[in-house]
Amino acid sequence: MRVNALGLGVVAGICFAGMLRGEAASTAALKIENGATIAFLGDSITAGGAKPGGYCRLVLEGLTAQGVEATGVFAGISGHKSNQMLARLEKDVISKKPDWMTLSCGVNDVWHGAKGVALEDYKQNITAIVDQTQAAGIKVMLLTSTMIKEDQANEMNQKLLPYNAFLRELAAAKGCLLADLNQAMQDTLKTFPADATKGKQLTGDGVHMNPYGNIMMAVAILKEFGMTPEHIAPLEQTWKDAATKQAEAKQQAAAKKDADKK
Repeated sequence: MRVNALGLGVVAGICFAGMLRGEAASTAALKIENGATIAFLGDSITAGGAKPGGYCRLVLEGLTAQGVEATGVFAGISGHKSNQMLARLEKDVISKKPDWMTLSCGVNDVWHGAKGVALEDYKQNITAIVDQTQAAGIKVMLLTSTMIKEDQANEMNQKLLPYNAFLRELAAAKGCLLADLNQAMQDTLKTFPADATKGKQLTGDGVHMNPYGNIMMAVAILKEFGMTPEHIAPLEQTWKDAATKQAEAKQQAAAKKDADKK
C-alpha cells in the first residue's frame, strides 16, 4: 500500500480531477478566481495542513478539480498564537501578495492556559490581522477554532466558546468569509459509530488533525469558497476511502511488526 507515501491529495486527484474537469460545471458561483494565491496562516494544525493529505493541500486540490488552479502560501507555525501571527503577518502573508488569506487561530490562545492569550487581547490581535490584511487588498476567510480533545463539554472547549463567537461577529462586521470549523467538527463527530475510539476520530492526539480531520476542514473551507455539495461529495468520498486504506495499512504493518517480535 502506497497511500501514505502518495498522500490523500494525489490519490484523489488521480481519481477525480480529470472527471470533474470534464463536466460542464461552471465556476461562476465560486468566490475565488482561477490563478489565485491563498495564504494559509495558522499554528501547528495549519503547518500539518501543508503536508500531503493536509487540509491546505486538499483545499487546493478541490479547487483544481473544480477548474480553479490556485497556489498556496503555507504560513503555519507550531505553537503560535494570535500575537505571534500578528507580529509575522507582513513577512509571512502580506509581502507574498496573495489574493486570499485563511486564518486559523485560537486553539493555542486557549490551550496554553496561563501562557495563552486572554480574550480581549485576542480580539485586538485578530482585528488587527484582518484590518492589515484587508488594507493590503487581500480577501480574508476566518476559520473558527477546532475543538480541543474532541469533547465539547470540557473546560477548554467551554473557554473557547467566546473566542469563536468573536470570530463569527468579526467576519460579519468586516465582510470576511467564515468557515465554521468548530461546528463542522461537532457535527462530523456525531456521524462516527458509537463504538469508535473516543477522542481520536478526527485528531491524532485530541488537537492535531488526522486524515479524517483534515478532510473535514478542507470540505468546510471549499463549501465557503462556493463549491457545491454535488462537486464536493465524490471528492470527499475518495479522500475518505484513501484515509481508510491508509489506516488499514498502518494496522497491518503494526500487526506484522508485533508478529515478527514473537
